[in-house]
Amino acid sequence: MHLKIITHEKIVFDNEVDEIYTRGLDGEFGILKSHEPVTCPLGIGVTRVSTGGKTEQFTTMGGIFQFKDENAVILTDSAENSNDIDVERAKLAKQRAELRLAEKKAETDIKRAEAALARALARLKVAIKE
Repeated sequence: MHLKIITHEKIVFDNEVDEIYTRGLDGEFGILKSHEPVTCPLGIGVTRVSTGGKTEQFTTMGGIFQFKDENAVILTDSAENSNDIDVERAKLAKQRAELRLAEKKAETDIKRAEAALARALARLKVAIKE
């Protein structure tokens, strides 16, 4: 089956794959060849693709997943290959988000801080290939 991961700026991945695992709003799910057609919203998380025993990982920051006729498409605001992630920057972003959430100030945008933390955690998970 074929997978494309597309952001507003570029095509991040465009290749044949054997397996796709990604995070929907309701949790992680997998797609194998001959899967029934599906369209669903994505959460912030990790997308793993396997081909011939080799696995690649990408961050996917929300968006839409669609699978039909052996073609899968992920349309997302942002996606990064594990090789493109700046680990130190992701660690600092995680620390900043955790600090904002721990402070519990009235002016803190909790949803924004939680999203920043989720993005940082996804980047770290992909970068250290857990």
